Amino acid sequence: MEYEYLSTIGQDSHRFEDGLRSHDNFLMLGGVKIPFEKKFSANSDGDVVLHALNNAISGYTGINILGGLADRLCLEDGIKDSSVFLKEGLKDLGDAKITHVSISIECLRPKIMPHIPAMRARLSELLGIPGERIGITATTGEGLTGFGRGEGVQVLAVMTFRIPLSE
Repeated sequence: MEYEYLSTIGQDSHRFEDGLRSHDNFLMLGGVKIPFEKKFSANSDGDVVLHALNNAISGYTGINILGGLADRLCLEDGIKDSSVFLKEGLKDLGDAKITHVSISIECLRPKIMPHIPAMRARLSELLGIPGERIGITATTGEGLTGFGRGEGVQVLAVMTFRIPLSE
């Protein structure tokens, strides 16, 4: 069988809410709880890694997951877990298979490097691809943006799909 390969890009960002969290001290990034003293300003858990992946999937399917399906699940059904949005978005891939994901995270805080192995393992589980096909990098961007100055987190994700060609 012959295949075609397509790549898409997804982006998402969230700022941190002002003030300290009073009850739980973590952020969700890549489906992993990351210890941190602030929370994202978001309707959902604000997992910008999963949101960027959803946007990359939308780039392939043409179906608006965030702002569409995710808003209904979050705002109407009270589902805040971004992994649910991702699982729903994956259902629309048809015969396409994800073969590789590259993620770039820009933020000053929290420090990302210690959490990359756990994030890669969780994303492998969610996406159904081997962890070695998931690249995750982190940068402060030399403080040139609000993300690099500690105001929030931005993520860019590139996703590659293998699609069988019709015979």
